This record gives sequence, C-alpha cells and structure tokens, in this order.
Amino acid sequence: MAAKKTRARVVRRVPKAVPTTSRKPPYVACVRHRGPVGIWLVDGAYVRKNIDEEFSNFGHHFSVSEIPRDEIWLDKEADPDEQRFFIRHALEERRLMLQGKSYDVARLAACAAERRMRAKSGDLQKVAPGKSLPDPSRVHVRLWKTLPSGVQVWIVKGRLVRSVFDIEFTEGGHEHVYEYVPHGEVWIDDDVEEIEKGFVLFHELHERNLMEQGMDYDTAHDESSKLERRYRKHPDQLHEALAAEGWE
Repeated sequence: MAAKKTRARVVRRVPKAVPTTSRKPPYVACVRHRGPVGIWLVDGAYVRKNIDEEFSNFGHHFSVSEIPRDEIWLDKEADPDEQRFFIRHALEERRLMLQGKSYDVARLAACAAERRMRAKSGDLQKVAPGKSLPDPSRVHVRLWKTLPSGVQVWIVKGRLVRSVFDIEFTEGGHEHVYEYVPHGEVWIDDDVEEIEKGFVLFHELHERNLMEQGMDYDTAHDESSKLERRYRKHPDQLHEALAAEGWE
C-alpha cells in the first residue's frame, strides 16, 4: 500500500488550532480556513450525544446536515495525528458533492485521495516491516481486559488501522464485521477520548454478541446504536449494561 519515495518528502503540518470563546459547544478551536470554508475542531462527544450519534472523525454539511454549509468539523481526538488526512478527505468529498456528485461517489474519491497521502506516511512499514504481510498484533497498544468468555478487548492504534487495513475504521470493531480483526478480539480506537470509551465498548460488545447469535450486521448495529444513544443520555445505567454483555 505504501509507495517507496525516491526524493525527500515535504511534510506539511496542520497549523496550530486557535481556541475560541465566542462560540458555544460543540466548537473547540478553529484550525484554519480554506477560502470560505472554516475547519473547526469540535467536541465529538457532545456531537454524538446531542446532534448525531453516528458522527465520526470528521464531517461537513453534505454528510451531516446539522453542520453549517461553510464548515468542516474535526473531532477533538485523544491523539490528533491524523488531522491532515481527515482535512484532505473532507475537502475533496465536499468539493465533489458541491458539484452534484452523490455521497457514495464523492466518498470513494475522497478515500482514494486520503489513501494516497497515507501511503506516503510510512505507516505500512510499522505494521508490515520488510516484505511481510500486515500483522494485526502490531496495531495493539494495550490489552484493556480479557473477559470470562476469553474475548480480549484491545486498545489499538487507530491511525495504523486506517492506514493499513481499513481507511474507514472508526471508534471500534470486532471480527464479525472486520475480517482483519483476529477471532476473539474487540478493538477500541486509541483516538477515542476517555469519557467516551465506555459507550463505544458497550456498542462493540453488544453488537458482537448479537452477531455471534446469528443476527445480521445492519440489525445488530442499529440495535447497538439505539442503546448507545440511551446510555449517553443516561450514563448511570452504563455499568449494568456492560455487565450484561460480559464485562465483569
């Protein structure tokens, strides 16, 4: 996936975000402007609780209608080392949709543009050194917990997962959805902030348990999303819900 470079690579750093006190949540800071388009860091936890539970790493008006037309939102991640990739994707996707392209067409083109950037980052060599195949264990950051069932919950390096395995990996996953996740593992993205980890963990465990019983992905995902929204509104119920999914 990563291409060898024969000349020095110019590293373009994202300008330092400028905090704002003039806007209400979810706004955190302005990263930059690209013409009339403002690129904003936002509190993703607030967005997922109050605006759109499916908001992921970034979005724009044509992917999340609540986002103003002249803005792109970036989630304030625990490790903001992918901003340049997300900005490139969002700008390209938004540009194509402004031209009348469908979301699916624009998304695929934007994924290709983002993938080209990631191929130059050197991430592939961290997961597949030399000429070896990508090793999923190399994205592990730490073992969060082994459940009584034997299922292991791992915190993983989300950037490496997106650069090497799946550019659209977001928040978490398990083997019944992603073929690159080893059997008996649940992955939680290290970009998920601590305040949200429990909700993401519940979603993945609940979804996995339903699919283990034979439910299809779409139904299991919708059911898990509905319950995740409930527990975001009522966090006092989360501990008991996790215990019911085998988190002891």
